[in-house]
Amino acid sequence: MESIKLDISKALQFLDHGTLEAYAPQVAAAQEALENGTCQGNDFLGWLHLPSKITENFLAEIESVAQTLREKCEVVVVAGIGGSYLGARAVIEALENSFAWLVNDKKKPTILFAGNNIGEDYLYELTTYLKDKKFGVINISKSGTTTETALAFRLLKKQCEQQRGKEEAKEVIVAVTDATKGAARTAATQEGYKTFVIPDDIGGRFSVLTPVGLLPIAVAGFDIRQIVEGARVMEQETANTVPYAENIAARYAAVRQALYNQAGKKIEIIVNYQPKLHFMAEWWKQLYGESEGKDLKGIFPAACDFTTDLHSMGQWIQEGERSIFETVLSIEQPNHKLLFPHDEENLDGLNFLEGKRVDEVNKMAELGTLLAHVDGGVPNIRLNIPTLNEYYLGQIIYFFEKACGISGLIQAVNPFNQPGVEAYKKNMFALLNKPGYEEESKAIRKRL
Repeated sequence: MESIKLDISKALQFLDHGTLEAYAPQVAAAQEALENGTCQGNDFLGWLHLPSKITENFLAEIESVAQTLREKCEVVVVAGIGGSYLGARAVIEALENSFAWLVNDKKKPTILFAGNNIGEDYLYELTTYLKDKKFGVINISKSGTTTETALAFRLLKKQCEQQRGKEEAKEVIVAVTDATKGAARTAATQEGYKTFVIPDDIGGRFSVLTPVGLLPIAVAGFDIRQIVEGARVMEQETANTVPYAENIAARYAAVRQALYNQAGKKIEIIVNYQPKLHFMAEWWKQLYGESEGKDLKGIFPAACDFTTDLHSMGQWIQEGERSIFETVLSIEQPNHKLLFPHDEENLDGLNFLEGKRVDEVNKMAELGTLLAHVDGGVPNIRLNIPTLNEYYLGQIIYFFEKACGISGLIQAVNPFNQPGVEAYKKNMFALLNKPGYEEESKAIRKRL
């Protein structure tokens, strides 16, 4: 099978000749530091060669537990936040029928998500919906104490036990957590839940190819073996032994850093023309925002769904401050075929499109937008994806992970930590008078 391809020609024209080649030594140093484990955050490099290390037994175990949930549940709720749910949701929504929530498919459960917000109305409506459903829960949390996820899981656990009984609930509640420590591990051991381990050396935003992502994806009915295979091939194609001119992860990392440092482009907008990729962009936003946004540095990651957002954000992108560049996820071949019909009255004036595929119209919108935005001063990077399936999603995931590690090291930050995420939590706990935060509570209330 062919692989995804990177086109940076419409970005290089915004850089001086030779700029990209000048980044080759920095890219090589970053790749070597990743490979040798000598970079900052080197205790979180488990994702680097994960695809090639995944075993048949591991995949079979994931599939077995997924099948149990599929057989015993009408609904499975994935409880997690950030990297503990975005990757799974990105893949599931990319592959699922866009109207799956309206389709009564008895062969597989409906997948819902919780633990990613503290919305009382959301949780009330979710628990109300589940009252007459045979549901199960995949609780994804390394610590078990992340507020959003722990709050949702407590509600879901109690409800599942009340509706199905404690013994049956044990069969449909699965914990994906730390191997030995943390509240979630303790609870899973005490309750007798089936568990999967989140490896210590893989951070949440790099965890799609662990049980964090693979279990929910398998429950949804998709081929996790093809996802892993796509990632494995991309691991090979972006290895540090691949020449710089042919390594798409290295080139992407270099061109975005060049646009940031040399061309003053501070915002990267990831764009899709396929609405199924909306949550892939959300996963990408966390991956790059949490990896690079530190030490008062970092490209701001944003996302747009085109052509939809051309009717809301298009004006700003075309003529606003020239601080942006675009990375377009371009799907070459859709999975379905739909032809534009003839209309006798032709009141909309669209009979000139008669007999054309809807995707041809979409492709011309994509091409027209590319030319307009480049003419308007917006560099364009394009990731060409042959079609939307498990294999290519695996490639996309690993491609962005590898490029993120290289890009962060070029930027001279630790791409694998997230110290800034803790600031709001400390304030929230102080405001809620959490035990152990008494002094913080006094101090913060003086500021209100």
